[in-house]
Amino acid sequence: MSKFLNDITEFIKKQPFNVIRISEVHNGGEIETVEFNPSNPCQNTYSIAKFFTMTAIGILFDRGLVSLEEKICDIFREELPASIDSRWEKSTVEMALIHRLGFPAQFLDIDVTNCSEFGEDFLKHCFTVPLAYTPGEGEIYTDGSYYILSRIVSKKTGMHLDDFLWKELFWKMNFREAAWSHCPMGYPMGATGLYICSEDMVKMGMVYLDGGLYRGSRIVSEKWVELAKKNGYALDYDDEKKIFFKGGMCGQKLIIAPSQKRVVALQSYGANSDIIAGFVKNYE
Repeated sequence: MSKFLNDITEFIKKQPFNVIRISEVHNGGEIETVEFNPSNPCQNTYSIAKFFTMTAIGILFDRGLVSLEEKICDIFREELPASIDSRWEKSTVEMALIHRLGFPAQFLDIDVTNCSEFGEDFLKHCFTVPLAYTPGEGEIYTDGSYYILSRIVSKKTGMHLDDFLWKELFWKMNFREAAWSHCPMGYPMGATGLYICSEDMVKMGMVYLDGGLYRGSRIVSEKWVELAKKNGYALDYDDEKKIFFKGGMCGQKLIIAPSQKRVVALQSYGANSDIIAGFVKNYE
């Protein structure tokens, strides 16, 4: 076990919250894991799912199949309801990536709301829910934005998001297991409900640590990685910008520390993931 894992294990044992497991890779070496509470290896990552959906959009971007300025209404012209708010015509792919589509707070959040409330057709529900603001003129973090992105992947490729990622990413990176919560029509939620192993969370972090490469194999372009980091596509920074990360409900965290050449993945239920991220940021 690495010195880092030994040190963070001792740190976690002193905390008043529950951690399931933590995985780490340093400088492209082997991925190591410490398990604190035995449980299923495949756990719900909640909003870390957005990081994977964003990467799928990056793959399409690299292939010229989607642009950041592309209008969402143009993509879904055939699916638009007759009663759609005309302000939807302003919405773009990039606005979805940064939660500026106009959705109200907690929209389409299946983790806190009974999904039957949204009807059978979630896409129709997205286009008919009253907008909280004109797209692009505000910002409210919602799961609805990343469901739209999931559907964009399907519209552009003819494949569901999870099938597309298995083909283009998960098989190439030797993922152990993955499953995704779907809407009633069978489309992955995009924003949440991705069940994966902590080691596979680390692998995704390695891609963004190494400019779009996974162990020398190109997954996304360096340009996409820089756009995601610069514009905050499913990514956040600490105040000092020493680490960047994506968090999920109940204490999930994927942490990338470029200066340390380290990626850390946390699975938990109720942990204060910011405390764990602080330990990683200040580790020497």
